[in-house]
Amino acid sequence: MEAAILEKANIWINGKFDEETKAAVKQMIDSDPTTLADAFYKNLEFGTGGLRGIMGVGTNRINQYTVGIATQGYSNYLKKAYPDQAIKVAIAHDSRNNSRKFAEITANVFAANGIKVYLFEALRPTPELSFAIRHLGCQGGVVCTASHNPKEYNGYKAYWNDGGQLVPPHDKNVITEVDKITSTDEVLWTGGEANIEIIGKEMDEAYINAIKKLSIYPEVIARQSDLKIVYTPIHGTGITMVPEVLSRFGFKNVHIVEEQSTPDGNFPTVVYPNPEEAEAMSIGLKKAKELDADILLGTDPDADRVGIAIKNNKGEWVLMNGNQTAVLAFNYMIEARKVKGIAQPNDMVVKTIVTTEMIDEIAKQNNIACYNVLTGFKWIAELIKEKEGKENYVIGGEESYGLMIGDQLRDKDAVSAVAFLCEMAAYEKDKGRSLYDKLIDLYVQYGFFLEHLISITKKGMNGQKEIAEMMEGYRTNPPKTINGSDVVELLDYQLQQGKNLQTGQEWPITLPKSNVLQFILADGSKISARPSGTEPKIKFYFSVNERLPDATAFEQIYKELKARIDGIITDLKL
Repeated sequence: MEAAILEKANIWINGKFDEETKAAVKQMIDSDPTTLADAFYKNLEFGTGGLRGIMGVGTNRINQYTVGIATQGYSNYLKKAYPDQAIKVAIAHDSRNNSRKFAEITANVFAANGIKVYLFEALRPTPELSFAIRHLGCQGGVVCTASHNPKEYNGYKAYWNDGGQLVPPHDKNVITEVDKITSTDEVLWTGGEANIEIIGKEMDEAYINAIKKLSIYPEVIARQSDLKIVYTPIHGTGITMVPEVLSRFGFKNVHIVEEQSTPDGNFPTVVYPNPEEAEAMSIGLKKAKELDADILLGTDPDADRVGIAIKNNKGEWVLMNGNQTAVLAFNYMIEARKVKGIAQPNDMVVKTIVTTEMIDEIAKQNNIACYNVLTGFKWIAELIKEKEGKENYVIGGEESYGLMIGDQLRDKDAVSAVAFLCEMAAYEKDKGRSLYDKLIDLYVQYGFFLEHLISITKKGMNGQKEIAEMMEGYRTNPPKTINGSDVVELLDYQLQQGKNLQTGQEWPITLPKSNVLQFILADGSKISARPSGTEPKIKFYFSVNERLPDATAFEQIYKELKARIDGIITDLKL
C-alpha cells in the first residue's frame, strides 16, 4: 500500500470525523486495500460543474466532509466576489440516497458563513433551482444530484447569479478556493441556522406560471385535451412538478407509470435512471402500448433530461434520440412563432457542437441565427447573457436529451420540455398527423441527418490516463481516412484550432478551450470525441446525412446511413 494513501487514511481515523466514518476507514485498511486506494488516492475534484462521484468515505468520494469542504470554498469565493454585500443562495436536491442530508449540510455551511440560504422543503427538479436563483435575486446556488448516474453516485452542481452553472472566471476561482482548504477543521459547519429559510409552494407556483406563459397553442390543447399521455419520473423529482404542469397546460388524460412514480434513490426498476437508456423507458413503453397512448415521456432523477417515444407510421413504438427530439422542438418553436406572428427579427437559437447540424440547416432556411457552443447548458446560459438586449433567445438544446425553452431559467428543463412536447403532439394530432410524420417531413425538407453515440468507460485509477492517451493519439496522429472517406478537417477545441488536413490551412476556433476533437470527412460525416469532465468516460458522437427525396425512401436511406455509421465505428475499432 502506498504510504501517501495510508497517511491520508490515518488523518481520517485520527481527525475530527464521526465514529462511523472512522470505523469504515479502519475496515478498509484491515481488509480492503483496493477500495482504500481508490477512496484516498486523490481528492475528489471540484470540477467546473462541481462534484460528482461515488458515495462513501474517503477524499475521493462524495460524503458529508467533501460536500462541506466544497461549500466552504464556494462560500469563500462568494464573499470575495461580493464584498460588503448581503449574499443569498438557493439550494435544492433530488431523490438520491443522502441528497437531503447533503443539501442540509450545504445549507448549514453557507449559513454559518453568514450567507442567506433558501432551502427547498423537499426534493425539487434541478431546473426549478435555476429558476429560484433568478426569481429570488440570489448570487449563487447548489443542487445536490448526480443527474442520471447509477444509484451509487451523488453530486453537487454549483450555480451563479444568472441561474446558470459556473463559467469562467467563476468556475476556476471557486476551484482555487476549494483547493485551498486542507482540513475539515477549516469548514464552518454550524452556527448560522437563523440564516436558513425554507421555501416550497410559492416558488412552485411562480415556476409553473412562468412555464405556462410559454405555451404557443393553448387553443389547440383545448381541442386535444384528451391526448393520451404516459409519463414516468423514473423514481425522480419529476413527479413533484410534471403532472401539475401538464394539468395547467390543459391536458386531462395523463397516465403516470405507477411502478416508477415514487421517488427512490435505489432506482429499483432500472439499472441506469436515464431516459437515454431503452431499459429505463421499458416499463413506460409497456404501459403506452397497453393504453394505445399518443406519446410516452420520461425524465431523469433531477428532471432536467427528457426522453420520448412515439408511434411510427406502422403503429410501432419507437424511442426518439436526443437529436430527433431537439429537431422537433427547435422546428416547432421557429415554425409556430412565425405562424402566430410572434417571431422577432432578432430571434436566435443555440445548440452545442456535438448536436445535430440539421438544426443549423433549419435555422438557416428560416433566417434565424443559430449559435454553436461547447457541450453543457452553462455555455448556452452564458451566450444568452452575452446577447441580452441585442438578440432574443427562443430555444436551446443538446443531443443528451436536454432542452431549454425560453429564458425564464438558465439550465436544461425537462418539466417545460415535457409540456411542450405534448403540445407539439397535440398540434400534429389536431391536423390528423403524428410527431413521427412531422419528423419525416422535416427530413425531406432539410435533409436526413442520422446520429449515434458510443460511450466508453475506463474504470479505476488508470481510467483517466487511458482516455488521455487515446485523445493524444487522435490529436497528434489523426487518421487520414475513416470508412473509406478522406478526413478533410480536424477541429481541435483544446488547441482552439481548425485545420484542413489536405491543404494545411489553419484557422482559430473562438470558443473557450475544451478537450474535444472533431473529424469532418469528405462525404459530410462528422465524428466527435469528448472525454467527460466528471467521470473516467469518453464519448464518441457520429453524424451522417443524405438527401431524402420523399417519405417513401425513408427506410432505404436510413439503412444506408446506419451502415455508414457502423463502418466508421468498425474502422475506428471502437
